Amino acid sequence: MAWASSLSYLSYSLGAIVCGLAALWIARAGAKDRTDRWAGVVALALTANWCFAAASFSADHVLVQFTELTANLGWIYVLFRLFANDGRDESLRIVRPAVIALGFVESLQFVLLIIQQRYAVTPDLALLTFETSNLFRVLVSIGALVLLHNLYVGASPSSRRILRWNAAGLAGLWAFTLNYHTIAYLTGDYPTEMFAFRGLALAVVAIPFALGFAKRAAGLTFSPSRAVTFRFLSLLVIGGYLLVMLGLASWLDILTGSGARLTQVGLVIAAGALALIWLPSNKLRGWLRVTAIKHLFKHRYDYRNEWIRFTHTIGRAGLDDASLQQRVIKALADITDSPSGLLMSGEDEGALQLAAHWRWPQMAVPADAFPLELCAIMEREGLILDLDEVREGIDYHGENALVPPWLREETRAWAAVPLIHFDRLVGVIVLARPLQQRKLDWEDFDLLGIVGQQLASYLAEQAGQEALSEASRFDEFNRRMAFVMHDIKNLSSQMSLLLRNAEKHAEKPEFRKDMLVTLKNSSDKLNILLARLGRYGTGSVENLQDFDLGGIAGAVVERLSTSHQVDLLRHEPVIVSGQPEALEQALLHIVQNAIDASEDGSAVQVETFSDGLSGNIQVLDSGVGMSPAFVRNSLFKPFVSSKEGGFGIGAFEAREMIRAMGGRLEVESREGLGTRFLIKIPLKSARSIITGNGTAKDKEPA
Repeated sequence: MAWASSLSYLSYSLGAIVCGLAALWIARAGAKDRTDRWAGVVALALTANWCFAAASFSADHVLVQFTELTANLGWIYVLFRLFANDGRDESLRIVRPAVIALGFVESLQFVLLIIQQRYAVTPDLALLTFETSNLFRVLVSIGALVLLHNLYVGASPSSRRILRWNAAGLAGLWAFTLNYHTIAYLTGDYPTEMFAFRGLALAVVAIPFALGFAKRAAGLTFSPSRAVTFRFLSLLVIGGYLLVMLGLASWLDILTGSGARLTQVGLVIAAGALALIWLPSNKLRGWLRVTAIKHLFKHRYDYRNEWIRFTHTIGRAGLDDASLQQRVIKALADITDSPSGLLMSGEDEGALQLAAHWRWPQMAVPADAFPLELCAIMEREGLILDLDEVREGIDYHGENALVPPWLREETRAWAAVPLIHFDRLVGVIVLARPLQQRKLDWEDFDLLGIVGQQLASYLAEQAGQEALSEASRFDEFNRRMAFVMHDIKNLSSQMSLLLRNAEKHAEKPEFRKDMLVTLKNSSDKLNILLARLGRYGTGSVENLQDFDLGGIAGAVVERLSTSHQVDLLRHEPVIVSGQPEALEQALLHIVQNAIDASEDGSAVQVETFSDGLSGNIQVLDSGVGMSPAFVRNSLFKPFVSSKEGGFGIGAFEAREMIRAMGGRLEVESREGLGTRFLIKIPLKSARSIITGNGTAKDKEPA
């Protein structure tokens, strides 16, 4: 067939390339102390030559058969040299006659080849020659496999580590040869498909054989993936099941009539139903997993995959909208294939109570879930409770009598794992029994203990964050109180000044009139302060009003000009939208700071104007000024003050109140020259445009 010819060409070409490269690699980089190294090089070179001939000619060509004969003799000699390399002289004397016998039987192929080429061969003689040739190859393959088995089984442990890769390659070579010639002997012809893939098989065999000559071959190990192994076993089970069903269906072909067809159809339906019910079951999958891990792997757990799954479970905050406590249970349960679990967390008094459950909502847990004495033992010893042992009466540290009845009587409860953080028990996770029944072993205890410590750190971190959040709320409350104290301090200063002036001018009617106005303003300020307490730190922009910016500036200038020269240079009517009380309070802070920074006789200048988008209040002083670093890092930092006895929140509070109205506070300052504060509040018309609520008739010119 054309496809078989093309596939054969590609397969043998690949085999020639791989075998040739393997021979070259052993010759150049193989272990120098291996006495069988050059035997391996020669055998691989002869095999590459055979593959080259098979890719060029048909299977029955004399050149292909001759090169195959020489390659097989080369591999028999390699087997002999492996015995010599093992260093067992007595075994070598016993094996030598067997190896010579194998070489002699293989050499008889040369005689059969001469008969085919030199003499007229009848069909009967040709068939006899073909069967004899394949029978000799079967005998050689069987003998070589027996010797190879004796070589590996009888070798010392250190020799096995050296020989295992070479033995694996030779076992694959002769196992394929045995099957190939057995089928040819039974069918009377070479199997087309196996012949096409024979070169590829030789390439696969050459790789582990060459690895055996590496300088570190003794340390090379084959570590199959657990996932791949499990899926491969699953496919084997399914494949075996299908083969059995196919064999039964074929066997039923001996029946005749409509009953045979009915029986076959019924068998197919029954087989399909059984496959759908039994093969995907969790119990079967669990049995396959446990069996594979028990017999194929040194350790029960694939620690890399377990760590990846653990990190994925803990790190995904949105995993099925589960809380951290639920993800903690799931992360531990996934390790042992437990279907559900419970988390008991510690209270301040040390008692453990139910904190969360994962797929175990119907579990009834009493309020006092774990006695304090049992918690103390688990904390001190890091004890993981095997609840099956508890039910059997096995005791290690006196914990058996302390296990609560609800946990002892719940047969689904399998293990209780303590969560210990810095020698302190922060919780206990109770795991449900996995579907595949098994006992806890040392590897379970080691891994569950380590993972329990890691989970305890996550729970402790969350508790610390909650404590910080609570402390932050208290800090916010204290911050608000600091603002109140600052404002009360300003009002107290005004009242003290009023009392001092009252001692001198109490009899004057004009003073009494001004005093009443001042008292009324102070009362209003206190009421405004109380109303504003709930707005600190919230950025509220509620209750916006339209007011004249110049009126606020004029009122502040008039109030503060009695104690220091404050000039209102420009006073334009500017209608803005905001909170007049908050703006007046912020402007009082800024102007008062400007007065404090200025010398006596140095005026503070205030002006109001519009730039078309916002109303502006500019405050200028020629005081000591501030450095750029202070403006950038300290001016608006709360509770940092350069004034003795100051709270350090005036500038911060002023900026926050202006921002709450949608405004902005800009500062320019030079040391020794003075400071410029610029308050920018959106105009009424501009805010209407921004919010999209304004109309043409309510847009007044600024």
